[in-house]
Amino acid sequence: MSGNLPLQSTRQGIINYLQRAGRATVKELGQALGLTSTGIRQHLTVLERDGLVTAREERGRVGRPTLVYSLTEAAEALFPKRYDELALALLEEVRASEGNERLHQLLRRVAARMAAHYQSRVEGRPVPERVEETVRIMQEQGCLVEWRQEGDQFFIDEYTCPFTKVAQHDPAVCALHVELVRLLVGADTRLAQSLLRGQRACTYRVRPQAQVETAAN
Repeated sequence: MSGNLPLQSTRQGIINYLQRAGRATVKELGQALGLTSTGIRQHLTVLERDGLVTAREERGRVGRPTLVYSLTEAAEALFPKRYDELALALLEEVRASEGNERLHQLLRRVAARMAAHYQSRVEGRPVPERVEETVRIMQEQGCLVEWRQEGDQFFIDEYTCPFTKVAQHDPAVCALHVELVRLLVGADTRLAQSLLRGQRACTYRVRPQAQVETAAN
């Protein structure tokens, strides 16, 4: 790889090298990519700023410490993942061997396990606060989510689906997310709109008067 490649390609080259080698110094990266140490440092500065690369000092037997660079967990997201295919295969296998009812029972248990992880953030709070905190949790998971109140009901609009490819092939996974929201908000929750039906969002309608048991119970 030569130094006249676009910056994006050069940085991708650094990321690819670190993924293969695990760690590298500026000198090692320069030799591998055909760039000067100054050029490598400029790209590493950008990658560090973006949270993709981290550096630590390593001391040798003599001389000053050397900075050694490696990838962060965030950089792992840049490489292809096939989780969707794995999830679909698991859903199909459970349905084929156990039937639809057992599959839905399993998805409800998975939702309860996921909700339990966040229970301390919502437990004991009134429904409006639980709705707001649930939206915050969904946003932390990378979803584009908003909420609104209409009369005595709340609506959570989720504009991005965390399981898009899986849901397109097997809508059963949608029940998992509805159950997760239900357990977090602690009230009756129904899916009023769905991205799968061509609507603008997956909209969860929350009715506080219909209180439900939380995952902790």
